[in-house]
Amino acid sequence: MPVELRKRKAPAAPPAPAPPAKKKTKATKPASSKSAPSKSAPSKPATKPAPKSAPEPAVVATTKKAAAAVISKVAGAVKEAAPAAPATNGSGKVAVGDAIALDGFGGEVETQDGTKTTLKKLVDDSKAGIVLFTYPKASTPGCTTQACLFRDSYAPLTATGLSIYGLSTDSPKANASFKTKQNLPYPLLCDPKATLIGAIGLKKAPKGTTRGVFVVDKAGKVLAAEPGGPAATVEVVKKLVGGQNGVPAADRPEDVKAEDKAKAEVAADVADTAAEIDASGTKK
Repeated sequence: MPVELRKRKAPAAPPAPAPPAKKKTKATKPASSKSAPSKSAPSKPATKPAPKSAPEPAVVATTKKAAAAVISKVAGAVKEAAPAAPATNGSGKVAVGDAIALDGFGGEVETQDGTKTTLKKLVDDSKAGIVLFTYPKASTPGCTTQACLFRDSYAPLTATGLSIYGLSTDSPKANASFKTKQNLPYPLLCDPKATLIGAIGLKKAPKGTTRGVFVVDKAGKVLAAEPGGPAATVEVVKKLVGGQNGVPAADRPEDVKAEDKAKAEVAADVADTAAEIDASGTKK
């Protein structure tokens, strides 16, 4: 019997080896291509705007006139709103015959009992005006002499309606003590900043008060404004109100006037010398 040959299956081929892993390569940046700056075409020069036509002369004149009217109106309003400056003789000090604006003149002062007041209020409250006599320091010899002379002549000095006030830079406490001790019939005004004293021209530079007297009537007219000794300041007021012993000053004999003046000057010298001695003794 013939042998039957069978075909054998071919052996399976071995699996193909895995391909090797590829190494990662760094990504290369694309070369930046710098483009050469393009030359722009030259710009054409800007054309100037056409000049505006000048306004008509009539329009200009009307505008100027309206502006002038507005400026004038504003200036008038400012002038009305501003407080009136006190009239003086041009030297910065008031003088006899000057008319002062009482509103705001000299600022605010205080009486010996602590009451706030002003020159205007004092004048308004008076019958004919006020007398201010200034003194350097309360309770010193010269100032005591002056205050007592006004005290002793109080009735005749106020006969015509004038109100009398002493004025200094002392504190209310010092002036209250001075008034009580000397039995003064009139108020004492305290002006620590010397605003009123300076306004009537009796402030001593750089600091201090000049002894003197200032008289103003109800209308703001200055009747007297001068420095002087204790007796001299009283004499000024006596002459204003009509003199001594009922005889008008104008009718008194010249020799009596001269004698009174000499007495006043001697008394003033004595009082001021005493004040200086007292002041030097206090400093020691």
